[in-house]
This record gives sequence, structure tokens and C-alpha cells, in this order.
Amino acid sequence: MMFRFAYPILLVLIVGVAGWLVLVLRTKSPNITHSSTSMLAKLGGGGRRLWARAPLALRTTCLVLLVLASARPQFFNVSREIRTPGVDIMLCLDTSGSMQAMDFQIDDNPATRLTAVKKVVREFIEKREMDRIGLVVFGEEAFTQSPLTLDKGLLITLVDQMQIGMAGDRTAIGSAIAVGGKRLKELKAKSKTLILLTDGRHNAGTVTPEEAAEAVRALGVKIYAIGVGGKGPAPFKVDTAFGPRLIHQEVDLDEQTLKKVASIGGGQYYRAADSEQLSEIYEIIDREEKTEVKVKEYFHFRELYYYLLIPALILLGAEILLRSTFVRVIP
Repeated sequence: MMFRFAYPILLVLIVGVAGWLVLVLRTKSPNITHSSTSMLAKLGGGGRRLWARAPLALRTTCLVLLVLASARPQFFNVSREIRTPGVDIMLCLDTSGSMQAMDFQIDDNPATRLTAVKKVVREFIEKREMDRIGLVVFGEEAFTQSPLTLDKGLLITLVDQMQIGMAGDRTAIGSAIAVGGKRLKELKAKSKTLILLTDGRHNAGTVTPEEAAEAVRALGVKIYAIGVGGKGPAPFKVDTAFGPRLIHQEVDLDEQTLKKVASIGGGQYYRAADSEQLSEIYEIIDREEKTEVKVKEYFHFRELYYYLLIPALILLGAEILLRSTFVRVIP
């Protein structure tokens, strides 16, 4: 809910009211010629002088309220109707044990692969305002963390909550593609995209990556595959008797299988060896997977002028009553 004045230009009239007030205060008020006015002032007392100014205060306040009411204060909100569906995107993210390798950096500080992926995916989700996005997490098992949704806040929260090993330590690439494809099959969209990200080799599940890619492509889904990790042994933080230490281990990234999956799915394969390359890959996919979205906006207004107009009329009536009774002016 937001606030605005429909005719804000009318607010300049308040300056005119202020000028009128100054002019009235400088002009001599009506009075009676008397040989000893000082004596009359003492007889009247300070309270009477305040009563004499009350009509002016009431009229000034009344004019200010009338100006504000004329400017039409409003509460309003905007609702949107999406006329053309955007892209349906299913993100399949690897959370297996190898994703804790610390060969990525964030702000010049060492970070695990999963931490870097979460940061880049979060930025990708924020850009796709009109698209339905879902999330599949996989390791030894693959499960839907979020179905396709327009609720980007929920998606970002779920991405932030991803942890190493939450779906097991091994890598079921075929199962991840199959689960993501099933979710995309259930809804109609102009374009359907599955983005697979992993740093390992398929070594779990009953469905091979190639079989899953064939089935998903038959549903009209385009597949992008991203291989994560640098060349050579990757550093892992382990706890030892002497405290946390970094040890280097080989991580078996099966690029050949990922290239086949992307080729079958009509998409592309990308290799991300660091955070910058990973970010660039998601930017490329973001540019390629665009569709024109027509949005119709509806504005809902709630008028507030009567909250000012009614008090203004009451104050005007009070001024008239005072001038005709307690604060009568003798011409």
C-alpha cells in the first residue's frame, strides 16, 4: 500500500494560505476608539485576547485542510496480470560431498563450490522476475525442493538453506534430470528449460543421464549442463587432531557425459572453474532464454479526501459560531 496526492500541484496553495495569514496578522483588527484603551485591555485579560484569535486559527486550519483535500490524498496499490507466460526453468543443483571443495572464491576469500553456486543462483533467480522457477536438489537421491513457482522469495530462501550432503554424498545425475523433467511436464509454457549443475560423475540411481535426457527432450525441454570445478586436485577442509587442515583430492568431473546430455537436450555445456566463470555462464543462459512477457497493470485507489473535508467543514462551522456569539466583532 502506497500514498500519493492525485493533484500535488494544488499543494502550492498552502503557500497562499500562509501569505494570507501574514497579511491578516499585519492588518489592524477592528477596534473601538476609546480615550483609555489600556484600561480596557486590563479588564479583558489575556484569555480574551486568545479568544479573539481563535476564529483566525480555525479559518487558517480550515483552509489548509481544504487545500489538502483538493489535492486528493490517496492510498493505492498495483496488481499485475501476466498475459504471456515466461520461461519455465528447473534448476537441478548438486549437493553431494564433493561440492565442499574449496577451489572457489567470494570477495577474494576461499569458498566451497556450493557456497559460490548459491550466490550465483540467487542472483539468477532475482533477474527472472516473470518466469516460473523450480528447484531440484540431488546427491545420491534427487528430490524436488520447490515446484515451479513465481515466489522468488521462497526460492531464494530454499537456495540459502541448501547444505552439503542433504541428498547423500554420491551423484545421481540421471535421477536429477528425470525429476526435473517430470516437474516441467506438468505445466504448459512457451519455453521449458532445465539447468543441470554438478561437479562429479554419475554413480548413483537407476536411470542413466543419457536416458533421462532423451526422455526429457521428448517433452520439449531444453537442457543446459554446467560442470563445476578447476583442473587438478581440489582443496578440502578436514578436521584433524591438529585442527582444521586443507588436503587436496581429485574430483572426477565427467565432462563427456555432461556434453552428451546437453547435446541430446538441444542446449549447451559449460565449464566453470571459478566464481567469475560460473556467474558469466548463468548470464549467458539468462540472455539466451528470454521470451516477451506482456504485463497488464491494475491500479486500486482508496480516496482519503473526506478525512480532511469533514474536519474542515466542522472548523468552518465552529468559526461562524464563535464570531456570532463569544467573539463578536463590532464594525
